[in-house]
Parts: sequence; C-alpha cells; structure tokens
Amino acid sequence: MTVQIITIDGPSGSGKGTLAAKLASHYQFHLLDSGALYRLLGLSLHQQELLDCLDSALEKCVKIATNLDIKFVTTETGTQVQLDDEDVTQTIRTERVGEFASKVAAIPELRVALFERQRAFAQEPGLVADGRDMATSIFPEAQAKIYLTASAESRAARRVKQLQGMGLDVKISDILANIQARDKRDMERTVAPLKPAADAYIIDSSELGIDEVFKLMTNFVEKQLAI
Repeated sequence: MTVQIITIDGPSGSGKGTLAAKLASHYQFHLLDSGALYRLLGLSLHQQELLDCLDSALEKCVKIATNLDIKFVTTETGTQVQLDDEDVTQTIRTERVGEFASKVAAIPELRVALFERQRAFAQEPGLVADGRDMATSIFPEAQAKIYLTASAESRAARRVKQLQGMGLDVKISDILANIQARDKRDMERTVAPLKPAADAYIIDSSELGIDEVFKLMTNFVEKQLAI
C-alpha cells in the first residue's frame, strides 16, 4: 500500500512548520521537519569548525552528515530536538543556525547524505513533510503538495515576534535582511532550488491567520487523499 504523503514547501518564516505539525496531529500522520536536519548538520559542522571550509573538508562533512546522532523526543510541551544527547531545540531555531543550514543545503554532496534519512520518514499511516524541496526532490510522488509563501516583510514581522517570545532582542531590519538573503540563496542554488512543484497548491499567507490557512490546507488535502 502506498504511504499517503503531504508536503509543505516554502520560504523561511511562511508558517509551514507550525502548520505541518498541526496537519500531522489532525490526521495522526508522522512529521518530518527537514529544516531541522539541515540546522542540526549546520550546527554540528560549526561546532567542529568545519562550516567555513566545506569544500576542502567535504569528505569529512559527508561522513558527519551520514552519522549525525539526532533524536526527536516527544514531550508534554512539544518535540524536543537532541544532537549528541544535548537538547538543542531552541538553539537550532536561531537566525544564526538558520544561516548555517542554508550554507549546508547549497552543497550537493551533503544534500545526498541527508536524502535517505528523509525518505525513511515515509511510513504508515502517512507523513507530513515540511521543507523547501519536499515535493520537488525528496517526495515527488506525494499525493498532496502545498507551497506556502508570504511576503518577506510579513515573515520578518512574524519572526521578530517569535524571537522576542524566546527572550531575544532583535531588530526587524536585521531579520528582514537575513530573510531576503536566505531567499536569494535558496532560490538560486543549483541543486533543488526553492520553488513550487508544478502540481502544488500555492497559498500566500501574508494576510491570513493560521486557522484560515489550515482550513485551506485541509480542504485541499481531503480532496487529494480522499480522507
């Protein structure tokens, strides 16, 4: 039996992580946060002082990617992300680690190293996969493909609110510049650039609340998966 797969792709800050988790809970599907894998790898390479010499240390970096000690631990307050048994849930959500992830994602050999790890998440009763190339590269066979976007300005405002909620002092101008730079890097990379799949349902969440977007998503998913 073919595993039912819902993909949600889109740029940083579009809300896809929150909505992917909401969909996975709603349908009782497994959840893949592919961005977390890239953030974890970026953090690990940074900690080992390899992030600035990816080309010269590529073989070593690929080996690290293949053998990363990653755990997603479900708790009463959500999902805890562990790297080498250390809780890095908050650390990997910082802007700095997001930039590490974007650098890692631009290296074809490192994307290949993480490919099978992502594919392995497709298990019964189904999967919601959140990322940037879930529909175009990792799960092209997905039955329901969603591309969630929003203006850079609205995404920056959301990100500032999120980071301030974590107790961080941030400026919206800095966040906006980071988002625009990351969008450019993700859209222009030679391997699996950020773009909607040809058959994706595109939703612009700039002026929509989470509940409104969730309703649009479930209407689409239930038509595609007949559930």
